[in-house]
Amino acid sequence: EVKPERRTSLGLRWLVNYSRNRGEKTMEERLAAEIIDASNNTGASVKKREDTHKMAEANKAFAHYRW
Repeated sequence: EVKPERRTSLGLRWLVNYSRNRGEKTMEERLAAEIIDASNNTGASVKKREDTHKMAEANKAFAHYRW
């Protein structure tokens, strides 16, 4: 489980980072398009979230080991 503050900061960080790689002309347009894509469950930031959840689920079995 992730703390709410960390959850928010990761989400915003992913939105801004993936907005920078978009093709629109201004940053406002890029960020707006990424937020719209995220609200429609598409876009790079949503894919990053899904990949992170898959990795966490896959590694859950190893969480009890103390190296």
